[in-house]
Amino acid sequence: MELSELPECPVCLQPYDGEYTIPRVLTCGHTACESCLSNLPQKFPQAIRCPACTVVVKLPPQGPSLLPKNIDLLRLITASPLQNPPKPVDKRSNDLHVSFLPRLWSSDFYSIWKDYVLPEHTVETEKVSAFSVGSLLCGGDSVLKVALVVRVMDCLSGMGEEEREELSLVLRFYKKQNDRICRVLGLCGDFEDGFLYLVSERGKNSSSLDKLGDFKEADLFSFALIAMEVCETVSVLHKEGLIAGCIGFSCFQSDEFGHFHLDLTEVLKMGRTVRKVVLDMVSSSKKRISDEDIEALLTELSKRDVFVSPEVLFEVLRKEGYDTECSGLRYSVGYGSDVWLIGCILFRLLIGEQFGVQFVDYLHHVILKASEDNGLDCSGICMSLLEKESTLLSTKFGSEFATLPLILSKSLDIDPQKRPLATDIWKCIRELVSKSQFDTMVALDGTRCEKNGGQCLVVGELCRLPKERMETLEKDDQQGAESNGLGDCDHDDDAHGQSKLVDGLAEGNIKSKDLQGHLDCVTGLAVGGGFLLSSSFDKSVKVWSLQDYSHVHTFKGHEHKITAIVCVDEEKPFCITSDSGGGIFFWSITVPLGQEPSKKWYEQKDWRFSGIHAMAVSENGYLYTGSGDKSIKVWSLQDGTLSCTMTGHKSVVSTLTLSDGILYSGGWDGTIRLWSLGDHSLLTVLGENTPGSMTPVLALGADQHILVAAHENGSIKVWRDDIFWKSIQIHNNSIFAIDMDGQWLFTGSWDKTVNVQELVGDDFEMDARHVGSIPCHSTITSLLFWEGKLFVGFADRMIKVYYYGK
Repeated sequence: MELSELPECPVCLQPYDGEYTIPRVLTCGHTACESCLSNLPQKFPQAIRCPACTVVVKLPPQGPSLLPKNIDLLRLITASPLQNPPKPVDKRSNDLHVSFLPRLWSSDFYSIWKDYVLPEHTVETEKVSAFSVGSLLCGGDSVLKVALVVRVMDCLSGMGEEEREELSLVLRFYKKQNDRICRVLGLCGDFEDGFLYLVSERGKNSSSLDKLGDFKEADLFSFALIAMEVCETVSVLHKEGLIAGCIGFSCFQSDEFGHFHLDLTEVLKMGRTVRKVVLDMVSSSKKRISDEDIEALLTELSKRDVFVSPEVLFEVLRKEGYDTECSGLRYSVGYGSDVWLIGCILFRLLIGEQFGVQFVDYLHHVILKASEDNGLDCSGICMSLLEKESTLLSTKFGSEFATLPLILSKSLDIDPQKRPLATDIWKCIRELVSKSQFDTMVALDGTRCEKNGGQCLVVGELCRLPKERMETLEKDDQQGAESNGLGDCDHDDDAHGQSKLVDGLAEGNIKSKDLQGHLDCVTGLAVGGGFLLSSSFDKSVKVWSLQDYSHVHTFKGHEHKITAIVCVDEEKPFCITSDSGGGIFFWSITVPLGQEPSKKWYEQKDWRFSGIHAMAVSENGYLYTGSGDKSIKVWSLQDGTLSCTMTGHKSVVSTLTLSDGILYSGGWDGTIRLWSLGDHSLLTVLGENTPGSMTPVLALGADQHILVAAHENGSIKVWRDDIFWKSIQIHNNSIFAIDMDGQWLFTGSWDKTVNVQELVGDDFEMDARHVGSIPCHSTITSLLFWEGKLFVGFADRMIKVYYYGK
């Protein structure tokens, strides 16, 4: 007989030849070559997973060479092997899981932003400066209390790309120790007012520049140090590609040593103040903005000690939709825009409150001249500002420091290209406190920035104020800009932050329905034959419709409290229930439903016996029961005979679950034992050397390569590919119920809460995301997730079904 294609190893895809690729038969009946079987990973002693069916099978102690050869395959091999045999078709399952909640953002998006989210109740409002960046939509009447990180991720995903990019630029300073920029702590959600805040560190005893008085002759050294630090903060900002665009005294905060740092959240709030002044002073119906309007705006802002360069204000107006083409002040926003701010700050420190009057006069002349001649050199007009206080300045500087007034005057040139760099101003000021021969020893760190380029915060989307929300802002915006507490920060509904969730997670779209009928604690839930079935301590099994959740039927017959229930969906589906007296009952769930069990039997009792606590059914026709006598019994589904008894636990076997050819058993001894479904031998024991106390295991959940154990102390332990990954405290008390489906993990506890976790990751990293919690009225005793619906059984006899929908 001639083959159309040769038999080949399912691992290496090489044809069997009896010499190099020897076919060896595993106990499950499948065949693989001896070489591949030797190289397969052995996570359990003398056991491997079959590469064909993934069932765990035993290996001889000497290795796969002692397994029998597949003689029939060797006989079929012809002398002329086929060339390039086709590779087998990938038959991986394409089954789609129905999610309890829609996936709102990708794993990559979550991994980028998750570290910026601060845990709840960790921010002391008196120690931070906060800036609202979006709205955290409330859950409305939803029964699901959505986790903070989920609401933050939704807010961020609803932002525009430009807005998120600006936020990420500011977050570059996240927990970064910098000599001149206040440390950005991250993103903080406030559930009381429903806003997401960007928060930065503020010293307990910090003060701003506006607390300083006019400098006298004796304070020359102090002025120089402060002025240099102002220049340094701007230079550091420019090195990170950021342009402040506007600035004020409150943006500078001092530490316990008296050094001043730039607070980026205050800069953003000041940028929002600029936008509000623009919208307050300029009529929305006005189409064209004159130079006089810009002068008026700059004058109003300077009265508030808010400094913004003309070109930045010009760009803000353009962003707000005003026609500014007639203005003679059209220049590009760049790093030179912040040099204008340095000049305003230093002049204000030197001259004091009189600077405001003189600055308004300067603005009038320079804007008037700029309208007539864009190429105007404004240094002469700016010097006239200094001449009005010439006596004071000569007293402070003296003739040898004449270059300082000159370079400061250039910083207020109407053309940004003619302004000096921040580093040049720094070097000039340093001459007040050091000799020029030390210039080579001390220099401002960093390369010189080009005058154009960079991201300007004020003209960006973060500082944007939606006009329809103006009436809700504080009337005194200056006071709001200087506020420290979260509750006093500017409140705005970002246009993007108001975007609705993809499918309404935070809109209140997790609903519930009550199922009533049991007279005692609900102990188990299962789906089979197109019905929902529930067991109870009231010794009955109730059948419910999955269409309208109405009560359909009740099975009665147990003489003891029912402790567990499982369903088998075959051609003729049935369910199995067990009780505290050792009874095992089979019930047909084929319509019409009967009154009597189709068959039943009882476990043998002894003095240690305390009934059956858990059950599981395998596809190979066996029923497994975990009992109070510390054993696991294996029963044939065909005739109910006892096939074998598996021992090893040192206390009650409280939970059983099946996955990928392995039976997992958990006990009150705190361990989890793995058993082969092929020969029912022990593979390994988990939990004996796991960090943490050996608390009883009350429930197990397994899905593909993930195993989760729920413990009496409210914690879960997670294994990935049978290797311990993490222990997480997710409840305040015992976890009685657990269920898994794909990435979704549900846990129910004595603390009357259902927690929802999402387990995501790849071969290299895994993460458990807290999605939210469902506060309940009673202790949760059973859970079942089925086709996007969560069924919950309670100790007070109630069953609730939670589902996503409007």
